[in-house]
Amino acid sequence: MMYYLYHVPGVKIGVTTDLEDRIERQQGYYSDEYEVIMSTTDIDLVSEKERQLQKALGYRVDMKPYNKLKCNKMKINVTEMTTTFPCPVNKLKGRLIDNKGMSWETEFGKVVITLKSIEWIMQNVKQSQFTSERCYVYNRAFARWFDNNNAYDIKSANTRLDNAKQMNITEQRINGTLTGGLAPTGVRQQKYCDDTCSEVSMFELIRMWADKRGLYDKGDPKTQALKLVEEVGETCRAILKGNDMEAIDGIGDCVVVLTNLAELLGESIEGCIEQAYFEIKDRTGKMENGTFKKD
Repeated sequence: MMYYLYHVPGVKIGVTTDLEDRIERQQGYYSDEYEVIMSTTDIDLVSEKERQLQKALGYRVDMKPYNKLKCNKMKINVTEMTTTFPCPVNKLKGRLIDNKGMSWETEFGKVVITLKSIEWIMQNVKQSQFTSERCYVYNRAFARWFDNNNAYDIKSANTRLDNAKQMNITEQRINGTLTGGLAPTGVRQQKYCDDTCSEVSMFELIRMWADKRGLYDKGDPKTQALKLVEEVGETCRAILKGNDMEAIDGIGDCVVVLTNLAELLGESIEGCIEQAYFEIKDRTGKMENGTFKKD
């Protein structure tokens, strides 16, 4: 396997085995916004170099080196007809939850492990006739379900937008032409995941992280609102001190808290953003003292 040590100038040093998926699809950068420092099949070497460069360039140093991470992915077996999981049915759900976000290609299309797709798998899984230690699903049925359902458990803003507007948003996202503040600064029109996308968005990864830690079961909107105030304060202090790195980190923290706050209020962050955009898209005004003032 090839490991890539990459650098997003002013942001981070990292390691990945898939540059396009990790940096461009998940993190939202274009190919000209990052550089590959080295590529190697030696995981120990790339792990050592990653932490050395993180420290040398003043970035946050990972607590665990890349080669010590619990990496995770189930060794599934994908054939033309089925996907086989290396565990009995009664242990499958836990294994799937541990591997949320994992994706693979079938003859009938790409599928991803999400909270919603786990429900489908558990309803349709079959035990192997050869051993009780394996189970499987049929690829065609799984891919067809993906094509016809919202697999990402996102509460869509379709309840507020008519179909024409939603189709227009989706088309602009796919073409990378959507403007008006939907994409965070520096991300440059990341193709966020909604009902029509087949890739896991950063928002969905945040939700997976929070759900796994019980935030949605035991969390409280009031405490998340206070957390947001704390993160905004830290971001403002960083800006006033002229510390761009801390400011960028603070902006990211704010987005994480807002994503979780929206979920606790029964809405998705994507829905909140779309509603806000349609309120401002036709707004007119002018800039005064660095602030846009509406008419």
